[in-house]
Amino acid sequence: MNSPNVLIAGRWQTSRGTEAFHAADPAKGVDLPEPYPISDWQECESALAAASEAAAGEIDPARLSHFLTRYAERIETRRKEIVEMANLETALPTAPRLNDVELPRTTGQLRQAAAAALEGSWAMATIDTKSNIRSRLASVGPVLIFGPNNFPFAFNAVSGGDFAAAIATGSPVIAKAHPSHPGATRLLAEEAFAAVGECGLPKAMVQMIYHLSKSDGLRMASDPRIGAVAFTGSRTGGMALKAAADAAGKPVYLEMSSVNPVVILPGALRERLTKIADEFADSCLAATGQFCTNPGLVVLVAGEQTDKFVAEVKSRFDSRPAGPLLARRGAASLAAGVKSLIDAGAAVITGGRAAEGAGWRYANTLLRVSGEEFLANPKHLQGEAFGNAALLVIARDVAETTKILGQLEGNLTGCIYSETHGADDVIYNHLAAILRRRVGRLINDKMPTGVAVSSAMNHGGPYPATGHPGFTAVGIPASLRRFGRLECYDNVRHSRLPNLLVNKNPTGKTWRMIDSAWTCDDVRTEPN
Repeated sequence: MNSPNVLIAGRWQTSRGTEAFHAADPAKGVDLPEPYPISDWQECESALAAASEAAAGEIDPARLSHFLTRYAERIETRRKEIVEMANLETALPTAPRLNDVELPRTTGQLRQAAAAALEGSWAMATIDTKSNIRSRLASVGPVLIFGPNNFPFAFNAVSGGDFAAAIATGSPVIAKAHPSHPGATRLLAEEAFAAVGECGLPKAMVQMIYHLSKSDGLRMASDPRIGAVAFTGSRTGGMALKAAADAAGKPVYLEMSSVNPVVILPGALRERLTKIADEFADSCLAATGQFCTNPGLVVLVAGEQTDKFVAEVKSRFDSRPAGPLLARRGAASLAAGVKSLIDAGAAVITGGRAAEGAGWRYANTLLRVSGEEFLANPKHLQGEAFGNAALLVIARDVAETTKILGQLEGNLTGCIYSETHGADDVIYNHLAAILRRRVGRLINDKMPTGVAVSSAMNHGGPYPATGHPGFTAVGIPASLRRFGRLECYDNVRHSRLPNLLVNKNPTGKTWRMIDSAWTCDDVRTEPN
């Protein structure tokens, strides 16, 4: 089979797989000519063995930092080719989306991870000098990463946030490309592997395969040599991986479905209805709604302003062209999600059908249901329809809104719009307390689609948004801790300790217990 090589065991090699797949051009709805291999289990076995060997020794954080920085530089020198390939495979705009937003975000994440690797506070070094007991987080071992289809750079298995965090901890990565953009992933992997050689890392520190069978993917996730699994994608895929990893006692970090509820209070509509309608339409329809933080469910209290808001949003949905969806399967999934909402009792305001035009398109879709109807079937009416679709839930009053929020599953984000001068504050305080428990990130007065690359960011949340509410996929250094294993040293001689537990952390952020009291070199408060 004449297809691109896979990156396994420190070299680019011809795949042994006998089957192949093709990426597609979503703008035209046609397959691209180049076939990509589907790896067999023997290739998976080779990757696992090589990753295990690469994880055998501890790598100097300075070398990890150098690699991440050098990789970012190499991506930037090949920017035009990488962006053009991603545009072909995803139909996401070259500018500003890919070239001006996502690629700089990706290299910025890599550089932040480089700084975190060198700075070391992610390891949470803790030293009890009186008892001579010391602990820190260290590499969990090889990390298997499954990348999503909607971010070909920033969440890519071989360049995104999971990759950057894993490498910064010293964990080798086996990257499983997404079949929607294998060409872009190959170009990124080429630069990653070149940087591995330049920086003197183990050659199998970065490995990449394009695709594999479902059974082999689950088998890899449960293999004893894997330290952790990271996944961004559908709930169905994530839960299958979770079951396999859980059965083997492996930590698995999942970002799955989220409808990201937006609550718009009456005072906010009276104050700035048109502005909020613009913000919602912009957020819901951006990139054809294919963001994990897309606002898919909006809760409003019935009233004259609410009816006007619905009409304003409908007008915007009707006037904007339906953009291409990333894949044929994604279009089918969106159609199925909308049908499920309709079957559960939602009424179509606009859309609800395939759209005209080349490629895979679905009409901008707005649905509506009463608060009473939602409460009669909350499970199915908060199902995710991933794409350019949203459900409006019109509550009778604040009391019914309270009940609706109480029925929500876990989500990545939750937002409340309120009047800026305090008219909604009493209602806000009541509803925010309920919503806070159901979302990873609580937002005020802006839509949720922006995920800032900030050390304070939480891109996580309660199940089923993720598999664990205590971790984030974005936000360095916190995101690194997913790939850490807690190590404790009791009465170990100083000459045998890791440097971090002997010397002062470069930032001074090392906890020490002195005479039974907690102190920190540059922090006065007690540790959490």
